[in-house]
Amino acid sequence: MAYLNLSGLRIEYELHGMPSYARAPIVMLHEGLGSVSTWRDFPIEVAAMTGRPILVYSRQGSGKSSPLTRPRTVRYLHEEAIEWLPELLDALSLENPILVGHSDGASIALIHAGAGVRPVSGLILLAPHVFVESVTVATIAKLKSEYGLTEFASRLARHHDNAAQTFGAWTDIWLDPEFLHWNIEEYLSGIHCPTLVIQGAEDQYGTLDQVESITKRIPNASKLILEQCRHAPQRDRRPDTLLAISRFVARVNS
Repeated sequence: MAYLNLSGLRIEYELHGMPSYARAPIVMLHEGLGSVSTWRDFPIEVAAMTGRPILVYSRQGSGKSSPLTRPRTVRYLHEEAIEWLPELLDALSLENPILVGHSDGASIALIHAGAGVRPVSGLILLAPHVFVESVTVATIAKLKSEYGLTEFASRLARHHDNAAQTFGAWTDIWLDPEFLHWNIEEYLSGIHCPTLVIQGAEDQYGTLDQVESITKRIPNASKLILEQCRHAPQRDRRPDTLLAISRFVARVNS
């Protein structure tokens, strides 16, 4: 584990393997309540199967990175994709990455690639969101109502220095009425790199409409729908997810 100073913020990160100018690095973008540690040993397994250097990091307000200093806005994912991710890549001299994003992280990957901020070699999207669905709002509302009544709060505290702030910032913005109109489909037509979408058939945070929206707008997009899988394919169906990622990365010629 190491730390970067980005514009006065402490950003927690881990880098597995040595960067190589001959092969595109993989940058992993965590979910809304994720961090470096919530990936567990998944990045190490991806590195072993692909032979690529892997970067994982905790965004501001997550893990051991600096806490948030203001409430999130409807554009918080845009800020991460267009402002903070490029600064991080520049700081570590990582170019033409393959972005692996989970949930919020997948949305960040799509915005980053679609806005043409930096060249991207490929996208691997785990349970992505491109618009807000009622099932997403209902699941988050239920999670918030039960926070503190189950072991969820204590589990979250294992991964975040300020778990209550992390949880509150994420649930507050997703349950904000203004966020109901959040939609990033406009960015999809600007994506031309190979793209793989992996979604659980029983995902409690989104329907397959998210997948269809992406695959019909990105020419090089393919999909993998996993049965007996909820919102985290990398946990619920790890072997299948690892195999799909390995095969995809092998086809990315950079």
